[in-house]
Amino acid sequence: MALKEAMLYTTEDAKVRCAICAHQCSIAEDGYGVCKTRQNREGKLYTLIYGAVSSAHVDPIEKKPLYHFFPGTLVFSLGTVSCNFRCKHCQNWSISTAEVGEVHTMEISPEEAVRQAKRSRCDGIAWTYNEPTIWFEYTYDSAKLVKRAGLYTVYVTNGCISEVALTEIAPFLDAANVDVKAFTDSFYKKISGARLEPVLETCKRMLEKKIHIELTYLIIPGYNDSVEELKKFSDWVVDVNASTPVHFSRFYPMHLMLDVPPTSVETLEQAHEVAKEAGIEYVYLGNVPGHEYENTFCPECGKVLIERTGYHVRKRISKPECPDCGRNINIQL
Repeated sequence: MALKEAMLYTTEDAKVRCAICAHQCSIAEDGYGVCKTRQNREGKLYTLIYGAVSSAHVDPIEKKPLYHFFPGTLVFSLGTVSCNFRCKHCQNWSISTAEVGEVHTMEISPEEAVRQAKRSRCDGIAWTYNEPTIWFEYTYDSAKLVKRAGLYTVYVTNGCISEVALTEIAPFLDAANVDVKAFTDSFYKKISGARLEPVLETCKRMLEKKIHIELTYLIIPGYNDSVEELKKFSDWVVDVNASTPVHFSRFYPMHLMLDVPPTSVETLEQAHEVAKEAGIEYVYLGNVPGHEYENTFCPECGKVLIERTGYHVRKRISKPECPDCGRNINIQL
């Protein structure tokens, strides 16, 4: 496994401070950050996972999920190990809770990642499955090569990236799906071991930097599903940018939350109604195959612009405007 000196850290006596994410870990000699993948060795910070790939797949871009970013294309998807969150409901817990060396990884250089993406006829590369921010050096080096090759770049992220790290990678990052896990800080602290505010700030900064973003909100029964919380979240989205696509996703029992039942379709539909009433223009329901709210509708005339059945996509739109009423649509084609 390649050892590489980390980017974006400062030295504080015998400690180093990592500036990659909002945790801003102060790390003693031989110690690790929260993510367990960044280590202080003799006063220098090193990443232990550069090029260490635990998962590599060709996915539809809709699986990220991104519905307004080159719909119908394929994206080469890469993940590594560990995370800077501790979500009790993580669906990829087998890699996100693993420490370096606990799961099998393969070495894929940035150059090889681009070659494999092109060989697989993908239009871009996504860093996903676990948190890409902790893999920053690898994703940063890769993103520059991906863009040079004429492909797009995607982060599927918890949004905990620091302002300085986002500024560094933004010129080479085209799109992101940001997982807003709830709209209370108490949920973030209790369920994810993190804070809400840095995530909200990241969303705003990404929009300011012209990165296409979509938001995913996994609705967990009894935890973040109240109408009041959903309304606060929806009002915040509208205040930031009403045309930001929002995906309300269905929870299934997972990891340390096996005692929580799946989200009812009625609850998801209620969330959709709350979001639309608040003024969000594009609202989707996830993990409910065949539901009409997988489709994209024109927010002006209501005509179907993109039909989705699973990951099969049928487009009625060839440029970012409704073919029926001419309304501008927030979409990249």
